[in-house]
Amino acid sequence: MRQARWREDGMGRNGRRCHQPLRRWAHAVRKASRHEAGCIRTASIYALQFIAPSSVTDDLPFDRLLGDCGRTRGRVASISELGDLVERASSDSVQAFAARFDAVASNVERVIQGKRGVIDEVLMCLVAEGHVLVEDVPGVGKTLLAKSIARSIDCTFHRIQFTPDLLPSDVTGVSIWDRQKAEFSFKKGAIFANVVVGDEINRASPKTQAALLEAMEERQVTIDGVTRPLDPPFIVLATQNPLEHEGTYPLPEAQLDRFMVRLRIGYPDHAKELEMLDTHGVRSTFLDLEPVVTATEVMELIEIARRIHVAPSVKEYIIDLVSATRRHGEILLGSSPRSALYLQRLARARAAAEGREFVTPDDIKALAVPVLTHRMALRPEAQMRGTTIEEVIESVLRNLRVPGSTRVAT
Repeated sequence: MRQARWREDGMGRNGRRCHQPLRRWAHAVRKASRHEAGCIRTASIYALQFIAPSSVTDDLPFDRLLGDCGRTRGRVASISELGDLVERASSDSVQAFAARFDAVASNVERVIQGKRGVIDEVLMCLVAEGHVLVEDVPGVGKTLLAKSIARSIDCTFHRIQFTPDLLPSDVTGVSIWDRQKAEFSFKKGAIFANVVVGDEINRASPKTQAALLEAMEERQVTIDGVTRPLDPPFIVLATQNPLEHEGTYPLPEAQLDRFMVRLRIGYPDHAKELEMLDTHGVRSTFLDLEPVVTATEVMELIEIARRIHVAPSVKEYIIDLVSATRRHGEILLGSSPRSALYLQRLARARAAAEGREFVTPDDIKALAVPVLTHRMALRPEAQMRGTTIEEVIESVLRNLRVPGSTRVAT
């Protein structure tokens, strides 16, 4: 049987001797993948790059060697394709990422002056494939920030003004009967865009808010039993006013958890507000904004961010942080597992924006508050004492050991 299989593969004695170690390793991979498919897939791809001899050709049956590990989208993958799946970001690609990231942020800063940190965090969410909830008082530029970012990217952009009478079909789309064709035709809703700005999202009814859940998490919309994917890149930039409660519907926890970060813009300082009177006093500079990147270039940034290295110790640091929020005495609801995933993805984007090929603990500490605050809830007694979630997160960070050292964070 074995000899017949070798003849079927077209290998002689020398070929069997050359590929025998690779076949023994592949057999071990297949056996172990039954227990830890996700981990073994990554390990097998790494090993294949370094173990497989350069003389391997397309005649080698990778699907038989690796099973599911050697397949991508239903077909057998080549050595180069498997290598691309796990290749770390190069120094040149990271520097190109930082330059392009800075170009977009500087373009938006022409309109939103003095808030470079907020702009950077929103753009980090874009390349980390997350969504942003901007919550602040009226008049600080929440909607203008979202529109400026959308205008800086050459892609499809839709704005939805959420009101109490807004229907879910206004967001996702509706099937309309076509009399000429004698069939239903689907009319896409405003959610079918690369950048979707949801203004005053908490003014819509819970039924309409629920229409966003599938789109934000799974990047698809199911209408009349038909699932329609959303084109990447896709980001929802939602705004809400925390002060006006008349005619509003608070966002449920399930929807809040789907936002990668919740940000506050805040008031500008005296000098920037004086400068704003000069630049926006006669005509808004928003009308002069031109796209500086395309949707394809944004997808390239996303791919580079995915390849930023996260050391095992930094991953442990993320898990320790999230777990500590669940055990804290003043916290009623701790951070979800999704928050750990979002924290890692956003940290990768931050590292790439700063021209680094790896994530540091400082990235985690800088992003902990915007990522975790809206996923946690205080106990009633802690609220009565005036404790805030931001203070709890900062106290947790101070008591965590910094990776690679014996001291705690400061």
